[in-house]
Amino acid sequence: MATRWEYATIPLIVHATKAILDQWGSDGWELVQVISGPDGGLVAYLKRPVEQ
Repeated sequence: MATRWEYATIPLIVHATKAILDQWGSDGWELVQVISGPDGGLVAYLKRPVEQ
């Protein structure tokens, strides 16, 4: 059976990036990508397996 994923996008605050990602990581989220958002800030894309 293939893994089912759920996704989240979160804005990153430059001075708190590590703390934000550490918190999401401790909740089981894996960082997939960080890109520039539409307003010039950073946006993180995360995923984690859906609990069945």
